[in-house]
Amino acid sequence: VQLVESGGRLVQAGDSLRLSCTASGRTFSNYIMGWFRQAPGKEREFVTHISRSGAIISYAESVKGRFTTSRDNAKNTVYLQMISLKPEDTAVYSCAASSQMGSSRPNSWTYWGQGTQVTVSS
Repeated sequence: VQLVESGGRLVQAGDSLRLSCTASGRTFSNYIMGWFRQAPGKEREFVTHISRSGAIISYAESVKGRFTTSRDNAKNTVYLQMISLKPEDTAVYSCAASSQMGSSRPNSWTYWGQGTQVTVSS
């Protein structure tokens, strides 16, 4: 599976932003999709994952109520809608795919995109 993220940019605190991740190469609906982020000097951090049908979603506590993930299997795309952005949300955001199960552990995911930079200024 090839994953390509888009939508990252510089925004101000309080702004909203939507990231997209488009997959190719395999049947998208066979994969659980996840979003992770990595800030400079920090380890990769779990953000959210969504089941194959989109019915089951899990979020990190740090983003609950502010971030929403969804997927469109007809478009082979998963989205991350972010509102009320904070400077501490600044990171490279990457999507990941797994054919096994959703997990907050990065090493449980098989396929990764290259990431898209989100910078939130105060």
